[in-house]
Amino acid sequence: MESSKMPQNVQAFLAGKRIAVAGVSRKGDTAASHILRKLLKSGYEAIPVNPHAQELEGQPCYPSLEAIPGGVHAVMIATNPDVSLSVVEECAVLGIRHVWFHRSFGDGSISVEALGACEAFGIDAIIGGCPLMFLEPVDIVHKCIRWFGQRNGNVPA
Repeated sequence: MESSKMPQNVQAFLAGKRIAVAGVSRKGDTAASHILRKLLKSGYEAIPVNPHAQELEGQPCYPSLEAIPGGVHAVMIATNPDVSLSVVEECAVLGIRHVWFHRSFGDGSISVEALGACEAFGIDAIIGGCPLMFLEPVDIVHKCIRWFGQRNGNVPA
C-alpha cells in the first residue's frame, strides 16, 4: 500500500526501522512469527521478544524490551491479552511511543487495561490488524481482512 494511502498512525509506526515483536513463538506458527518474518523481508530490523528463547527466525531474541540493545522505535504486541499491559508499561518506562495491538478476529492482544495505560502514558496505540495488511506486497487474504476490518472498525483506516 502506498504510504500516501496508508493511515497516518500506521505510517508513524512503520517510520522507524527498529521494531520489536512481542509474542513471537518458538514454534514459528503464531501471528507474531508471521509479522516478524514480514517485517524482516520488508527491510526492518525486527527484533523478537520472548522470555523463553534466545534466537527466533535466525534473529537474537530478547526476554524483554529493556534487554534489547539500542532500543526500538515501536512494538508490535502479539501476546496474550493478559501480558499486553506489562508490555505497555515497559514501553512507557523506555520511552517507546508507538505500539500496535494485533487483532484479526476476536480480542487479539487487546486488553482494556493496556489501552488505558497507553492513554495514560501518551503512547500512540494502533488497535487491530497488523503490518501484513499494509506492507507490500500484501497477499489477497490480508487485503480482504483489511477491507473487511476497516469497514467494521477493527483495522486502522
